[in-house]
Amino acid sequence: MPWRALLAVLCALTLTACSGSTAGLNSFQSPDGRYAFLYPTGWTRVSVSNGPQVVFHDLINSDETVSLVVSEVDGDDNLSQLGSAVAVGERLRRDVIAPEGSGREADLVEARERDASGRTFYDLEFAVHLADRDRHELATVVVDRGRLYTLATSTNEERWPKVQNLFERVISSFTLLI
Repeated sequence: MPWRALLAVLCALTLTACSGSTAGLNSFQSPDGRYAFLYPTGWTRVSVSNGPQVVFHDLINSDETVSLVVSEVDGDDNLSQLGSAVAVGERLRRDVIAPEGSGREADLVEARERDASGRTFYDLEFAVHLADRDRHELATVVVDRGRLYTLATSTNEERWPKVQNLFERVISSFTLLI
């Protein structure tokens, strides 16, 4: 009898450990094996022409997205050569999220540097103001071999408190594999 109780405890601990940081998330890996990241379970990939390389969105809340933009930079550049986390965040805010004439306004809420697997990432948080609603966006940027990778998550401000932790896990999951 005691061995059954022990077995039940071991099974419970194993299931709890497996459901840790990836619970509610699926894995995506690029076809060329360069990068991978997690995205929320139940989301679907959509094709966007002349836009981000990869886009997933929630089927229920279709304005919630995860997107990856890959841009070319000088092959010798590293992230710090593009500027500090705040400088890169401000440039992203000004040139991409809320460029002049777009009708959008954005505030850089937080910018921090993070090291993972020997690489420097900048994690950025934005409050975005549209004419009809407010949104919240998290992004992470990293440079590798002449490419600037920007993985971003976005939702409306009303849903932000419910998805903040999930989105933070998505952003921090971005990994360069080769």
